[in-house]
Order: sequence, then C-alpha cells, then structure tokens
Amino acid sequence: MAIKLHDSLTREARELHPSQPDGVFRFYNCGPTVYAAAHIGNFRTFVVNDLLRRLLELEFGQNKVHHVRNLTDVDDKTIRRSREEGRPLAEVTRQWTEKFHADCAALNCLPPHDEPRAADPRFIREQVNMIEVLMEKGNAYRAADGSVYFKVASYPDYGALSRVKERELQVGATLKSQAADADEKEDVSDFALWKAHKPEDGDVKWPGPDGAAEGRPGWHIECSAMSKALLGPTIDLHTGGVDLLFPHHENEIAQSQCCNGTTFARHWYHSEHLLVDGKKMSKSLGNLYTLDDLKAKGFTPAALRYALLCGHPRKQLNFTLDSLHAAESALKTLRAFKAQLTPAGTADPFGPVFASLQDDLNTPGALGALFTIINRGATDSSPAAFERVLFALGLDLTEPVVAKTEIPAEITALAEKRWAAKQAKDFAGADALRKELTAAGWSMLDRKDGYEVKKVASSG
Repeated sequence: MAIKLHDSLTREARELHPSQPDGVFRFYNCGPTVYAAAHIGNFRTFVVNDLLRRLLELEFGQNKVHHVRNLTDVDDKTIRRSREEGRPLAEVTRQWTEKFHADCAALNCLPPHDEPRAADPRFIREQVNMIEVLMEKGNAYRAADGSVYFKVASYPDYGALSRVKERELQVGATLKSQAADADEKEDVSDFALWKAHKPEDGDVKWPGPDGAAEGRPGWHIECSAMSKALLGPTIDLHTGGVDLLFPHHENEIAQSQCCNGTTFARHWYHSEHLLVDGKKMSKSLGNLYTLDDLKAKGFTPAALRYALLCGHPRKQLNFTLDSLHAAESALKTLRAFKAQLTPAGTADPFGPVFASLQDDLNTPGALGALFTIINRGATDSSPAAFERVLFALGLDLTEPVVAKTEIPAEITALAEKRWAAKQAKDFAGADALRKELTAAGWSMLDRKDGYEVKKVASSG
C-alpha cells in the first residue's frame, strides 16, 4: 500500500512517489527562524515532518529519500535580536541553531540530509541569481531605493494554493496592512525579493542583484533558491505549517515557477495549528511552552512527541498537561509490551498501524490500532516488527524519565506570600516578593488560576 497524502493544492489525497529517473524522493520542509527557542507548536510541525520522513524511508529505502530543511538566519527578527543584544548576527543565530538541534534530537527527529542557511554566502549567491533571472523575465522590478520586488500581476496563477481569489479576497488588500514599504512598490500585493540596506540592519548586507542596492534577501526567495540548489527545479513534496501556506508558500510557487519555467512542487502538505488549553499560544496567556518548560515540569521529550502524534496532523490539536500524563502512561504500556516479547516471536500483526499512517498520516488511527493489538495480548509478535512500528512513530522507549526540580520550602513560602499579596491587590508587596524570588534564582509565572515557580537557568 502506497503513502497517500492530502495535497493542499489539488485538495485531494494523492499517492507519493519519486518523479525523477534516479528514484530519489525529493522532500523540502520549511525550518525555523533561529532567534529564540522553538515552542511546542513549532515542534508539532517538525514532528509531523519527521514522521513523514520515516515513512518515506520505509517506503522507498533509506538512500532513496533526500530531505532538505532550511534555517532562516537572516530576517527582521534575527537582525532585531542581534541589535538588542549587541551581538553579531552569526553569534545569535548559531546559539539558537544549536538549541533547535538539541531539542530536535531530544524529540528523536532525524536530522535532514541538508540544512542550508539563508545567510550562507553560497546560498546568498543562489538567491541573487534567481532574482536576476526574474528581473530579466519581467517578473520583478527594481524600486527607487534599490530594493527588488516580485510583480504578482505577472503570474496569473497566483493564489491557486491558498485560494485567495475563491475567498473573495483582494491580494493587495490582504497584504496592505503589512506593507510598510508600500511606497516603494508598484502594487501593494508585490513582495520583496531583495531588501535595500537600512541603518538598522547594521553590518548585515551583501552585494545585490544587478543594478540593485546592497542589502539582504527577502524571506520568501531563500526557500526557492536553496530548494533549487539542493533538490533541483522540481521537488516531489513541500511541507510546512498551515501558517506558511499564505503568503510564504504562495510566493515560493510564483517566484520559482516564473524563474524556472516548470512546476516547483508536485505535492504540498500542511499541518494544522496546536492549541494549548483550547486557546492559541501566546506569552500574554502564559500558555506558550518550550521543550525546556515541559522538562522542568518533569515530563520527557518522548511524552511530548507521543502527545503531538495523538491528533490528526491536518486537524487542530488541543494540548494540555493532562495529555502529557496520558502520554507517559501510554509509553509505560509500550515498554511493558516490548519487555514481554521474546526473540522467538514471529507474528507481525502491525499491518493496521501502517495502513493508518499511509492513509494521510492518520496518527490517531495508528495509535488506536497499536493499542488494540497490545490489548489483545499479541506477545508472540516479532521484536523486529515492533521495532519497525517504533521507528515509524519515532518513539524511543529507552529514554530516561526527567526528574522534577525540587522547590525548596522557603521558595514555596515566598511564592505563596507573593500570590496572596497579589490577590489582595498589594501590588507593591507582590513586586518586592518577586524580586526576592529572582534574587534567589527562581522565577514565578502567574496564571489565571494559580502560578508556576521555575528555577532560572544559569547564564553561564
């Protein structure tokens, strides 16, 4: 049975297969912007991509999948963080790249075969080359300040992926509120391919396309250029979170197909948002978690991975701390089942698990099938067959349990006093107690119905 995956462009499930004579499946997914720690919503997308990567390797062979994931290490966010911290851009992005890699490893995500950086001189050149071709073809133009913009009106099929026209949205109106540089454009729907250097960019700049000012690439062009450089002008699959569908992926299609004169991606797949306690994640709501936040609460990365697999990737998943407790219990059951298997086991009852995974990455169906098999007492199963299931799901049953950080009694007492002061609207007293907690090396995060105390990580 082949892998069938929903295609965001055609809105139908289609089989995945390599399109090139070498039989290699070419797969690109958008990576992180490395200016801060990725949160668990980001990691839902990366875990889904990892699941897909594993299935592709099982389907086509380990050496017949070429997986590329980029790193955005030059954009407004990374430059702003560099400026705020007074550190070179490369130093800031290296720190957060290393953190991202560590979190991916903890979540048992396979590293991509290639991980290009947008600011790598090799790929800056690739981006400039593409922009120059687009200018020569009349799909892009140089603005008065030396920036270069893609002319959306030059690509009649713009909006096919996101259905902006079907939603009766004017492309220009959709972007108008974001168009701080609209005065430089011929039309507000046009998007930046190259941004002329501004004082706030500091020393972040490169020579621009022919006739353009020195500056830096726009966000959208990086994926088109790096994908083409490493996978060729046409790829078999492009994935990402649903938040990237418009405008990022729509813009990738336009600039790639105008430049290369051929189909950019044969298949598009998007995973849905992660909610936390039924709400969108935000710092103001206190529900934005990183992997470190959950580890500090005593949960393992394996539990987070399992919890992220419990919802269908194309449906919103509501994450709660209770779901992590349930995940830990499920992992315990899987460990017990594995311990009961003997080398003499030959049965392979796990076909329904793979059938669900191959059917549009139906992870809830796969996990349901797996536990049905376990509850049936299939201890005559082949250990190798069970390991194949664990590989597909990326579940590491040997991972040690993370111990909770013990909170000293005196810190708990301070936190209780501060919470009581806040409830009594003694805000000056509450602030003073918070400072005592901070001086002792602890932070206190207020929530709607309580608070959380965490040890502050050493900066050294």
